Amino acid sequence: MSDLEKSLGATLLKRSTRLVKLTEVGQVYYNDMQLVLNQLEQSKETIRSYQTTPMGRLRISSMVGFGEKILLPLLDEFAALYPQIVLDVSLSDELSTLERDDVDIAIRGGYAPNERVLAIRLMDNSFIPVAAPRYLDTHGIPSHPFELRAHKGLYFKTPLGLTPWLCHIDNQWHDVSGPAVAISNNGAWLTKKVCAGDGILMSTRWALASHLQSGALQELKFEHPLTITQHADMAVYLLYQKQRYAVPKVKAAVDFLVERLKAADARYIKNDY
Repeated sequence: MSDLEKSLGATLLKRSTRLVKLTEVGQVYYNDMQLVLNQLEQSKETIRSYQTTPMGRLRISSMVGFGEKILLPLLDEFAALYPQIVLDVSLSDELSTLERDDVDIAIRGGYAPNERVLAIRLMDNSFIPVAAPRYLDTHGIPSHPFELRAHKGLYFKTPLGLTPWLCHIDNQWHDVSGPAVAISNNGAWLTKKVCAGDGILMSTRWALASHLQSGALQELKFEHPLTITQHADMAVYLLYQKQRYAVPKVKAAVDFLVERLKAADARYIKNDY
């Protein structure tokens, strides 16, 4: 106590041979310290709750088209289940790094990334060729991939460049892309143009499902299927750092999204649209 009084430069206790009691400044210091200790105990309780109850700010990064069409509606449901979680969602087609961008969960399309993170395959992300019935009535339905070279092309632009129309025939890869009439990184605009009959578009089945179901678009099927890459098994992946799964908010989101999105993928495959 003497050392404390010395460091504070104040006498906290009034001492006599009969009793020891607080001085006026000692009482002030005691009251202040009592508040600090109470706040510390509350902070400990908050941390304990944080480690057992899903709460706090959850940062999610996703592709734009996937985020708008599939992820955001699911997150509305997730928010109702976990009201103590604050969702911080960024939609971008630029590649993000979990550590660099301070992201808890990232959703990407393509191939399993070469990162020190866990990657869960959620759903198929292969591209299919589609056109509107009015376009096909005017320009004809191509029966062979090589005929696509004479058709108008609508092309999605990724951070790595345009998505070509490729086909594997007789053990060789062929670029059967038609002349471009529109190029964009905005999938919604390209979908609007293909529905209007402006050309042929390669896009993902999940992005086109409602238009295929309604008949606004028709899938073009060939003996040798089209693709946009020579690599197989394109998919949508959910990424997170392994150690972060122990945090309740991250675990809740990972488990929820994996369950819902794998179920959605099964529906797309079953209905084939």
